[in-house]
Amino acid sequence: MTQPSSQSPAGHSTLWCEYAWLPDGVAESVRIEIDGDRIVSVEADLPRAGTILNGLTMPGAANGHSHAFHRALRGRTHGDQGTFWTWRERMYDIAERLDPDSYYRLARAVYAEMVLAGYTGVGEFHYLHHAPGGTRYDDPNAMSAALVRAAADAGIRLTLLDTCYLTGGFGTELDERQLRFGDGDAHAWAERVEAFVPETGHVRVGAAVHSVRAVPADQLPVVAEWADGRPLHVHLSEQRAENAQCLAQHGRTPTTLLAEAGVLGEHTVAVHATHLTGDDIGQLGRSGTRSCLCPTTERDLGDGIGPARGLSDAGSRLCLGSDSHAVIDPFEEARALELDERLADERRGRFAVNELMAAATDHGAIGWPEAGRIAKGAAADLVTVDLGSVRTAGTAPEGALFAATSSDVRDVLVAGRWVVRDRAHQFIRHPESVLAREIGELWQ
Repeated sequence: MTQPSSQSPAGHSTLWCEYAWLPDGVAESVRIEIDGDRIVSVEADLPRAGTILNGLTMPGAANGHSHAFHRALRGRTHGDQGTFWTWRERMYDIAERLDPDSYYRLARAVYAEMVLAGYTGVGEFHYLHHAPGGTRYDDPNAMSAALVRAAADAGIRLTLLDTCYLTGGFGTELDERQLRFGDGDAHAWAERVEAFVPETGHVRVGAAVHSVRAVPADQLPVVAEWADGRPLHVHLSEQRAENAQCLAQHGRTPTTLLAEAGVLGEHTVAVHATHLTGDDIGQLGRSGTRSCLCPTTERDLGDGIGPARGLSDAGSRLCLGSDSHAVIDPFEEARALELDERLADERRGRFAVNELMAAATDHGAIGWPEAGRIAKGAAADLVTVDLGSVRTAGTAPEGALFAATSSDVRDVLVAGRWVVRDRAHQFIRHPESVLAREIGELWQ
């Protein structure tokens, strides 16, 4: 039998949801009309019609921060304990072994895992640009093209956040393994990115500053100028050592350095934002900069617990990412926003469930503002969660964020097309086997 294509056109369809998470909360007996890739009507309390979706149907989750190749590190960096910095050495080892073909195969399976977990969009923080030693491929954007192809085949929306990465630290040149990340200077980076124009509707291109330690202060405005309304992401204050080095080099925090360079703003996302001063938090809020927390990775690396409630109260909208993919599970990331805050503050009820859902589905952070809600005119990206599993049985629909896991995702619709049905990916057979093979070969 011919497999359906992730690129085949979507038509008109009628869905009936036992429960649906609408902008005002959970409603019952919801009929959703879809035409092409958009929702054209949403009505509650209607009789069954069309395709029946029992359980809770919610907007697709947005993975605001991904390094696809880090998936190869899952479960392989714990034996010798170590630190963030020793983990980074293992990451460089894996990065050295990838080429466009192997990166396509790995990323395709990783993106399939994301869709199976309930993600319908991903922001790929992409700095693995060139061949080992920094040699340019014949196509300077071959690695970017591999990611675009992988996302198309896996049926997920992609925002390619092409990352400027120029130095190995404050005043330190790139080492041999980091050379494939760099373009020489920010102008050369911008020239390469400008030349990449993928001709497909499932991808948008944005920018990223890897960090203040990897992009010199005088190069930051070049990246900000190129972004100009596109999504612009930056690793911010993930480690205390980065803050100390920045203060020693520039006499100011990373947040202040970015603000002075024009990097902060309504299209900017500060990733991690873990170790901030009160003034840092205020600057992020006043500038309208979002904050992307990655709780499962921040736990895995021992980064710390970021000031999520303080950031939100200051005006910085929160979003979430799975980052290194120690876990790929949007439910785990969403409830961790609340549960980690409880640990840090020793109080419950730090976030309402609607705030957790807003963070989990914030596609605006990755440049897809039409996605992330079930409403007329919104993108037709839906995820249906089984409310009868051993994890969710007896749970109120609103409690799914605290009870469900990625294993409870039954069906996923992206841009009006079914990508997952009855827990099976429709375009990629057995992605777990692909992951096992590709990761095993990388570690040989």
